[in-house]
This record gives sequence, C-alpha cells and structure tokens, in this order.
Amino acid sequence: MPQASESQVIRTSALHEKHLHLGAILEERDGWSTPAFYGDTLFEYAAVREGGAGVIDLSPRGRIQVSGSEAVPFLNGLITNDMKTLAVNSWMPAAFPNVQGRLIASVRVVRIRDEQTGQNPHPTFLLDTEAATHLQALKAIGRFTLAGDFHVTDLTDKTAQVSVQGSRAAQVLLRVLGNEVQTMPLNGAAEIIWQQTEMTVIRGTHSAEDGFDLIVNAERAQGLWEALMKAGARPVGYDALNILRIEAGQPRYNVDMDETNVVTEALPDDAVSYTKGCYVGQEIIARIKYRGHVAKKLTGLKLDRAVKLSSGARIRSVDAKEIGTITSVTYSPHLGQTIALGYVKYDYLAPGTDVKIARGDEEIAAQVAELPFVRGSWYQPLRS
Repeated sequence: MPQASESQVIRTSALHEKHLHLGAILEERDGWSTPAFYGDTLFEYAAVREGGAGVIDLSPRGRIQVSGSEAVPFLNGLITNDMKTLAVNSWMPAAFPNVQGRLIASVRVVRIRDEQTGQNPHPTFLLDTEAATHLQALKAIGRFTLAGDFHVTDLTDKTAQVSVQGSRAAQVLLRVLGNEVQTMPLNGAAEIIWQQTEMTVIRGTHSAEDGFDLIVNAERAQGLWEALMKAGARPVGYDALNILRIEAGQPRYNVDMDETNVVTEALPDDAVSYTKGCYVGQEIIARIKYRGHVAKKLTGLKLDRAVKLSSGARIRSVDAKEIGTITSVTYSPHLGQTIALGYVKYDYLAPGTDVKIARGDEEIAAQVAELPFVRGSWYQPLRS
C-alpha cells in the first residue's frame, strides 16, 4: 500500500488528547484535526455570545516570528500596512498581496519587543495567520531571509494558541494570569511569565466579543487549557466558532476570500496604508483606491426567512441583474434569522438595499447589511 504523502497527513495540536477526553467530535480543517463540537454547538455558542466566556484551540493558525534591524523595511515591502507606525506591545491587521494586488494571506502583525543593538533598534514581530495561509505567508517572507539582518522563525509547531472569547474573557484571564491583562488596550499585546513559562498575550476578537489569544510553548498547552476551564471558560468547537465569526463579519480564507480577490475587496480599509510607499502589489491597490472604489466588496446579507443555502448562490438585484455571490451562510441564534457573507457590486452595497438570493428556481428576499452583524462586547467602551 502506498504511503501517505506529507501533504495528506492530518496534523494534531498539542491539545488533541484534551479534546478527545472532553468528548469532542473531530473534523479535518485546513489539514488539521479540529474539534467540531463538544456535544452541543448552541451551548458552546451561547458561552461566548450570551455573557460568558469560551475557550477555543486556535493552534492550527500559523505563527511566524520576524526579527532584525531591517525587519521593518523588509516587512513594509511585503505587506499592506505600515510597520513604522506600529508601537511595541500592539498589533495591526495587514495582508500579503501578490504583484497583481491579490490576496495571498491576511495577517495580524504584533510588535512584541524592541531591543537595542548598537545604534539600531532590533524589533521582533509575530505574524498570526490562518492555517490555510500559513505556508503562503512563510514563503512570501522566507525569500528575503538572506538579504540582510532579517530573521524568520516558524513557531507554529513549537507553540499552541488558545483563545478566550466572550464578555467575561477578561475576568477569566484575571483569574489565571493576574493583573497582567487589566490595562491591555483592544489592540494590545504583551509578553508575560505564567508558571515560569513565557507567554504572548494578544487582545483581539474572533467573535465580536472581547477576546484574548494566548500563545505558549506546546508542552504547557494542556495546563493552560485546564486553568482557563477552572476559571470559568467553556470549551468551544469550530462549528460554534463559524457562527460567531460570520456574525462578526470575519472572512475565512478559501471560503470567503482567496488569491482571486483584490485585497481591498475582502478586507477592511484599516488593513491597508495608502501613505507608506511601495510594496508588492501597491500600484494596483492604490490605483483602485484613487479611481474611487473596488468593483465589488465582501458585505453582509440578512435573509427574510430561515433557509438553507450553499456557497456560490447568486445574488440578484430586484430588477434581476446578477450582482454578486454568497460565500458563507449560517443561522444566527442571536439575531433569529439566516445571515450570509457575500460579494456584492459596489452600486448595491448600501445597507438596507433589497436583493434576491437565487436557490434553484426560487428567489429569497434579502437585504444588504453592514458588518459586523453583531456588535458585542468588543465594541463596548472599556470600563476603568
């Protein structure tokens, strides 16, 4: 019998045994074995959305460390946002485009620390990206590792990434990590010591609720997971996370966006700087900006009734023009209706615009909706 190739091997995170112990139903996702649910998807969803906190294994995401005195100019030549403006202990969204301005990977770039080497600062960045785009981002950066003081380390296999999401996420973290996270801003990050182990904490949402991602050495992942559960976080699988991320208006690579999309069709404007100068694909992205707008953009849609739809369903105007395509769809328990993400032509993007979704021979009424669908605790003012 032929041996499975490396690309066919399903990878497991450092928390795999913990998921099995908790009775998770596992599924393959982007080459990884991930927990679909632990018994009740709606219960897990409610742990995040309805005033509690959920803990999610995001270890399949790619984690790439970039450092060196030339890290800022090298990264600035490769990604869409401006690394010169990123302060230590903070993060910003960005994208890797190709030369046509199309999306290779979306990333969250964290400036972890700055060290002084002689006369030059020596910054260290962490790039966090989806599992589906991990190797693409690594390849885009890796071409330049011999070009100067620019060092790239793939931390994905050495670390685990655990996310706590929900309006009570900060309270859970306070019990586990102490006061370290009390004053962290929404785009903040920090390196802390937990039980004699270095940990990176990033405050960020995957759900429209408050959230923190914790990156720790793989061998400490199970202890961290247990501590978070003991502090009140409930395990949440990827089925519930999918509902949450659609409600939050967060696209997924190879589902809502891919290399056929211009960066600004798929990602929010805050992922792109138009003032920093040249980078790969910059000319195309800037030309689209200054001619006025993209031809289509990822947006939300609210359907008038609960209905099953498939990705690829066509979106039509009320006068029967083809104006777009559905990419993701789910039933939102919070809103009590079916919602979807999809690309819609620019002239029809105004929130409240009536459209129709084609399903076989029938058409389902829908309205264009502003993203995110749900504005949870992430959008509420922080209390002092």
